[in-house]
Amino acid sequence: MKRIKQLSTHLINQIAAGEVIERPASVVKELTENSIDAGASKISIEITNECRDIRIADNGSGIHPDDIMLAFSKHATSKISTDEDLYAINTLGFRGEALSSIISIAKLTCTTRTKDFEHGTKVKCENSEVSKTETGCAVGTIMDVRDLFYNIPVRLKFLKNPNTEFSYIQELVQNLAISHPEISFELKRNGKTVLKTTGQGNLLQCIKEVYSQEVVDNLKEVLKTDELAGLKISGYVSKPDYTRSSKKSYHLYINGRVVKCAVFQKSIDMAYKNLIASGKYPFIVLNLQIPSGDVDVNVHPTKKEVRYKNTNQIFNFIYTAVIAGLSNYVEQERPNVQDSETVDTPPVFDVTPSVVQFPQKSFQSRDVFIDKADDTIYLNEEKQVIQPMNIEQKPMFIVQETKAPEPEENIIGQYKNTYILVEKEEGLEIIDQHIAEERYIYEKLKSEKNIVSQLLFVSDVLEVSLSEAELIKENIDKFEKFGYGIEFLKENELIFKKVPQLLAKVNPKEILSDILENIAGNIDGLEEKILITTSCKAAVKAGQKLSTWQMSEIVKKWRTCEMPYTCPHGRPICKFFPHKEIAGFFQRQQ
Repeated sequence: MKRIKQLSTHLINQIAAGEVIERPASVVKELTENSIDAGASKISIEITNECRDIRIADNGSGIHPDDIMLAFSKHATSKISTDEDLYAINTLGFRGEALSSIISIAKLTCTTRTKDFEHGTKVKCENSEVSKTETGCAVGTIMDVRDLFYNIPVRLKFLKNPNTEFSYIQELVQNLAISHPEISFELKRNGKTVLKTTGQGNLLQCIKEVYSQEVVDNLKEVLKTDELAGLKISGYVSKPDYTRSSKKSYHLYINGRVVKCAVFQKSIDMAYKNLIASGKYPFIVLNLQIPSGDVDVNVHPTKKEVRYKNTNQIFNFIYTAVIAGLSNYVEQERPNVQDSETVDTPPVFDVTPSVVQFPQKSFQSRDVFIDKADDTIYLNEEKQVIQPMNIEQKPMFIVQETKAPEPEENIIGQYKNTYILVEKEEGLEIIDQHIAEERYIYEKLKSEKNIVSQLLFVSDVLEVSLSEAELIKENIDKFEKFGYGIEFLKENELIFKKVPQLLAKVNPKEILSDILENIAGNIDGLEEKILITTSCKAAVKAGQKLSTWQMSEIVKKWRTCEMPYTCPHGRPICKFFPHKEIAGFFQRQQ
């Protein structure tokens, strides 16, 4: 064995660089995050020479000339200074490893200036050696990286083709742009602009600029806060009938930091379970704000992995927020009191009838309107009226709901005895009759505590395998919960004593066969699978001719669903064709 000796600084930096700089995208990540931390409102990224030349320019605060040489040394940073800072990290970078790692594997020129100086500083770095000179430049920083991995041929050899490497860079910049809609990003490849955002601070506008208007049109807002825990989650998720083929469209952030967090992903997957088909994934843009002391980002040099102080709390918080967003529930700001005689604690109104106590002050907000002539209070203008009444000598008001009648569906026919055609003001809606009713029945059964059953006086004797019989016996209570009564005559022979009333006309053998097929050796989520099979069997079938009244009832019930997008198997329920699209096809002017 050879004698032990101290490694050179350059070799140490090259070894460390292997952890921080995996590929060209890693350089872009580290330098762009530095620009964000520097308060930049504009960041330009240019990629050339098969992704081995990278130029990043920003209009941030710049680097002080007295600090510039230190910035390129190992473990030098302006972002933390004490042990306690590691548990309260509020910047994207903090390790102080990026610049020292980059200059050990690339040739770098840094041009920077702060607002306090009339001139800037130019620093040239090669083989971990640094030199500086004065120069003229604008406030901000330009990092010009050349010949990445020029002195590590092994790493260079394992780079993928330039198109693949650039796709990693583009995906990274898309994530950074969406997480910071207040910053204008521009990404160029060989002089051609590939991505550009305006930095208006509007997240939806930013998503449109990065992706398309089509994506924006299929998003649902998510907003939830837990003031006690200091948690807030905001952003957008796609409707279940608008999906992608991979999780590349999961844009997940914690305190503005791009993360790949298993807990975050799992909570989303659970929210979309039984809403989208297997192998399909939603489009997600969510930012979780959490007290910095409750999350550890100091797990890995890439800073993508995180650990939570209370993992279950975070999982449930994200899960319920996504479910609420898909169910059209988004937290609203409290009404602003506009009258000169303000109320200390304005009441919060619910859309359901309830008794609400009001302060003995006259006030007006954007949601409440008072007719001072007779002290009648109108909630949401004409829809609800609050009338005064006295209880125990205290001024009280009871909310009386005056719901407007639901508009009649304009059913124009049935196509192939399977699809219901509905004429809307904006276009034509095509609804799959089976899937629409299946979704309604699924949600109805799931919400009911006691499912009504139908006793069967005669039932065929059903034969199952020994393994299937054992499975049914072990989970007999779960079948009972959803209205099934099963009795074994022999070890592998059974009869149905009762079935859910919705399935009274369905052959029990067919029901059991479908349930067992749905399980297919996997008993995870058995209750859910029983529920899905029950809903499918109870729904009207494709190819069944319906009257206009029957079609109207199916559509009316379907519209009351919390998740009216897909069936429990993940198939889309409805397809909408805008009138302008139809008219455009026939070259008609609207």
